[in-house]
Amino acid sequence: MKNRFSRIIRPDDGRCVMLAVDHGYFLGPTEKLEVPQRTIKPLLPYADSLMLTRGVLRTSVNPSTNVPIVLRVSGATSIVGEDLSKETITTSIEDAIKLNVSCLAISIFVGSKYEHQTLANLATLVDNGEKYGIPVLAVTAVGKEMVRDARYLGLACRVAGELGAHLVKTYYCEHFEKVVEGSPVPVIIAGGKKLEKDVDVLELTFNAIREGAAGVDMGRNIWQSEYPVAMIKAVRSIVHENFSVKEAYDLFVKEKNNERKSTTITR
Repeated sequence: MKNRFSRIIRPDDGRCVMLAVDHGYFLGPTEKLEVPQRTIKPLLPYADSLMLTRGVLRTSVNPSTNVPIVLRVSGATSIVGEDLSKETITTSIEDAIKLNVSCLAISIFVGSKYEHQTLANLATLVDNGEKYGIPVLAVTAVGKEMVRDARYLGLACRVAGELGAHLVKTYYCEHFEKVVEGSPVPVIIAGGKKLEKDVDVLELTFNAIREGAAGVDMGRNIWQSEYPVAMIKAVRSIVHENFSVKEAYDLFVKEKNNERKSTTITR
């Protein structure tokens, strides 16, 4: 368990840059994730870990890749379904072991119609993970009717930790430090929907780290960027090198120009 967890949260600084590419399990072929392999490949060298489903892992990630895998194991509903919170465990622990994953990920919907079901799913997954030494990441999903404030997110993170999750993924909010303080396990932030400006992504990352987050699990704000490699490098600089927003943005601009030159030469 400790060995696998050390592959997700780096022991040297207690932080992580997780790349989320699991969106298709309920959104389908999301913009710029239509062909997962094409999106994932250039970003892999800069991700501490990769969060995805078994289908995309098997079809879109080279088996020789040594990046730790965080396997999404909850789902069974989509954006056209009855209710996104009506999830179940979709992957057996045996299959996760065969896939050699470092962590299991599951969503919980605190305050939703199916709250009990998703929290019971988490408890079951933790039990199964404990049998085989595999840590669990609980994702505090938020429905349209839920307010993303410190009170609600703090509740969801605390419940996840109390039920045995080893790591929690949630959203950044005002007074985020209270969410972190109330969680018995490390908290990482979701990037959420694509932000309008590149610098906004870096400000989000910086503020979250400053207020206690152990890292990020970003997807759309990295691979929907016009310059995804430059963006993940800039995010890494904040998480692992304690860059300021300005320093990270300067790095982003530099790497963006390199990407432009590389594209021009290739063409």
